[in-house]
Amino acid sequence: MESAVSPLPDDSFEDYSVKGDQIVTYKRTGERILFTNPDVDEARSHFRQKSRRLINKVTTPQEAVSTLIEDGDYLAVGGFSTTRKPIAVLHEIMRQEKRNLGYSGHTTTHDLQLLIAGRCINRCDAAYVVTLEARGFSLIMRKAFESGELEVTEWTNGTLAWRFKAAAMGIPFVPTRSLLGTDTLKYSAAVEMPCPFTGKTFAALPALFPDVGIIHVHRSDIYGNCQIDGLTMFDYDIARAAKKLIITTEEIIPNEEIRRRPHLTVIPYYNVDAVIEVPLGACPTNMPYHYFSDEEYFAELLAAERDEELLQEHLAKYIYNVDNHWDFLRASGALRRLSALRARETHRYEKGGI
Repeated sequence: MESAVSPLPDDSFEDYSVKGDQIVTYKRTGERILFTNPDVDEARSHFRQKSRRLINKVTTPQEAVSTLIEDGDYLAVGGFSTTRKPIAVLHEIMRQEKRNLGYSGHTTTHDLQLLIAGRCINRCDAAYVVTLEARGFSLIMRKAFESGELEVTEWTNGTLAWRFKAAAMGIPFVPTRSLLGTDTLKYSAAVEMPCPFTGKTFAALPALFPDVGIIHVHRSDIYGNCQIDGLTMFDYDIARAAKKLIITTEEIIPNEEIRRRPHLTVIPYYNVDAVIEVPLGACPTNMPYHYFSDEEYFAELLAAERDEELLQEHLAKYIYNVDNHWDFLRASGALRRLSALRARETHRYEKGGI
């Protein structure tokens, strides 16, 4: 059956980036920009290097960021919106002044806000960005996108999530009808293609293999077997798609506890490169069943964004001039508000899962 969709010419994609301090894109076609390589075999060359041994991977945010994240890397962060974000590592990326990073803007709010404030990123696959939802728009995020400071490729939440799904499945793309007939398709890096069985038109979504994934979980053992209570969102696929994976966890538990209830393990140890124990590690975002989002902190940050000097004072006080996440919690007042934050997280239950 003949398709009305014309295949792309062989020279339509152009290699465009250099690993190092001149990171721009992976490939582009006209207005379509692809920031990561969807080649499954290239990704597998990284996965083969990962040890399958049960070794202690416990480290610190400082060590994990310095050894696992390089300038120019492409990052993907777990959680959803202002829920279960790995704040300790994001702050450390800012302190260590990592530069020219790429980022997956999949329902991203405070995480992207931080990395834009720290001038850490220069490109973004955008699906849900700029707003902090009911709290209002982030002015610095909006400026970064409107000014062209960031190189941007557009997606929907679903199609960006399915790109991780393709990578986790070990295939270079997945077909979908989503995006067809929209301007989002025009500004994405998806390619229209005919179905080999029916000849009908689909959009091919390229697999997304992040250089580094960063996920905050409820519990992990020292090896990286991780448990997440409640909705896991897209973390299952991000963990399997990322070439390197940093885990922050509310607590480290014995491996015997992991083995006692293996059905709760969402991320297995062999996906993980670093385990960091950070109690209250998602604060100021929400940690389901543990503590609510710190709305006072978010209000202060959004107010500071209205003036560059105030913003820099805020970043210095709470991030650059503190040594670790515990000091951030003290400086921001979250520790003083902790009882109230725990009381507001009404769906709490006994530690260890349902």
